[in-house]
Amino acid sequence: MAEEDETLNENGLSTDASELNTNVEDDEEKIAKEKRKKRLLKEKEASGKRGVCYLSRVPPHMDHVKLRHILSQYGEILRIYLAPEDPTAKVHRKRIGGNRGHEYSEGWVEFAKKSVAKRVANMLNGEQIGGKRRSSFYYDLWNIKYLRKFKWDNLTEEIAYKNAVREQKLGLEISAAKRERDFYLSKVDQSRALASIREREKKKKKVAEQDSDCKGGGEVENQEEVKVVRRFPQTRPIADNTNRKEPRLSKEVLAGVCRLHFDT
Repeated sequence: MAEEDETLNENGLSTDASELNTNVEDDEEKIAKEKRKKRLLKEKEASGKRGVCYLSRVPPHMDHVKLRHILSQYGEILRIYLAPEDPTAKVHRKRIGGNRGHEYSEGWVEFAKKSVAKRVANMLNGEQIGGKRRSSFYYDLWNIKYLRKFKWDNLTEEIAYKNAVREQKLGLEISAAKRERDFYLSKVDQSRALASIREREKKKKKVAEQDSDCKGGGEVENQEEVKVVRRFPQTRPIADNTNRKEPRLSKEVLAGVCRLHFDT
């Protein structure tokens, strides 16, 4: 009878057992949500007590490990973020023979207490970093300022915004470069097509000239063969006989002619 009353689900478990499992899971989820809320509230209260200092300049050869080692003696440090320098500045520095290492342009330091952050900023700003004399930043000065009402979440939001803007700019530059490349390739294809057309036209002209030369040569030969030379009867010109002696008048006759002329 008991076997008939109980209904089995697909996994082979009874309905009562499945209901118990779902209730247990719901209770575990509620407990986890409550723990998460408590942890978030604690973090919020703790973040309200924290203070952030801004470094407008990070000395050369200084990284987050050295910075934490120097500033941790003034108070507890939670997080440090150093912004890397511009790649173009790094290339320029290497070109002129400067430092070839990785440097940072600015930084943020989060202290566990606001009072400590204020004290550190007021005490160190404009002072010499010091430390060991052999360090490369021994003579550098601190450029540090306490950021009032500034939270670490603001920094993460700003960094995310800058990253999004940079990615958008890169996307626009990449799309512009692709358009230029496509335009250049299209022009190259057009020039190649025009060059091939010109070559074909030149070949056609050469073939036509050769054909015309062949046809013209045959016609000339035929014309030369068919050409008839016509001859007309002509009178021969009278040749001058230079050797012939012309008759000459005597002096007496000439004198008589002259006398008649004067008389008249």
